[in-house]
Amino acid sequence: MAARGLRSVILIGGGEPTLYPGFVAFVQFLKQLGLAVAVVSNGSRGDRLLQAAPSFTEGDWVRLSLDSGSNEVFRRMHNPSSATLNLDEICSWIPKIKAANPALQMGFSFVITWKGGSRGDVKVVENIHEMVMASRRASDAMFDYISFKPFLERQEDGAEVMDPAKTEAELQAVIARIKQNLAEARAAVRPGFRVLASTNLRVLMDGTWRDYTKQPKTCHMQMLRQVVTPLGTFNCPAHRGVPKAEVGGKALWQVPPAAQHNTAKLLNTFDASHECAQVTCLYHSTNWWIEELIEAGKDLPQQAPGAERRDWFL
Repeated sequence: MAARGLRSVILIGGGEPTLYPGFVAFVQFLKQLGLAVAVVSNGSRGDRLLQAAPSFTEGDWVRLSLDSGSNEVFRRMHNPSSATLNLDEICSWIPKIKAANPALQMGFSFVITWKGGSRGDVKVVENIHEMVMASRRASDAMFDYISFKPFLERQEDGAEVMDPAKTEAELQAVIARIKQNLAEARAAVRPGFRVLASTNLRVLMDGTWRDYTKQPKTCHMQMLRQVVTPLGTFNCPAHRGVPKAEVGGKALWQVPPAAQHNTAKLLNTFDASHECAQVTCLYHSTNWWIEELIEAGKDLPQQAPGAERRDWFL
């Protein structure tokens, strides 16, 4: 894939990537290929992240999914297998990692949950009240930023969607609480530390989230970003593990003609206007921009390529 233009790889769960015995060596291998590399981790193996830290280069990042500000809520939400694992221990690794490689961006990920949400039959633990506490903790621990995003639920077909309508009656009160906590968080951190609101969160707060569920028939991002899992290769993170979104097996790209054929087939058969009608899509604007270029049927102007920002993750 790297020989055919692959620019970046994100090592991400379900399942914890740092538990793979060859994690450090694999990061080194990816960097030897000249790829941008990112890692999403639960933070349980800070020692592995520290070992890998020197291999990362400018633009790479590691984001820890922590979703809490206190040890109590962290343990209730994540139920770690280790009786001693808590936020204090996880955050203690960050200064060491930053000392080993100051260029590596370290992020604290916080998925906002509120009463009424569920994951299957499991009710989620509310954490809005910990947004400010988590921001202070992340700032003090020398993370570079904290990123807030809204909770996603799984539909019956397996797709991950934002479903605030389930708590429509309380939604405005929930949004007001989120906005207040965001403002307080931004005032509580050190200079230079970033408190970020994800696209999903921004459109939820400004009331335009339904606009991002209106997709063209063809999702063009399927050919630009795919998800490789032990179960197969899928067209989108929101549909990973869903049979109708499967491009092929996990080793699909070992046979490039088959991968290209299957991708082209899915571009024609996967109707995003229907399949993604409940998905608040991060790539909504890009899909419609490409759609408009196709409809225009004109050559791109010479100045069309933008400046290279080396942000190949999106």
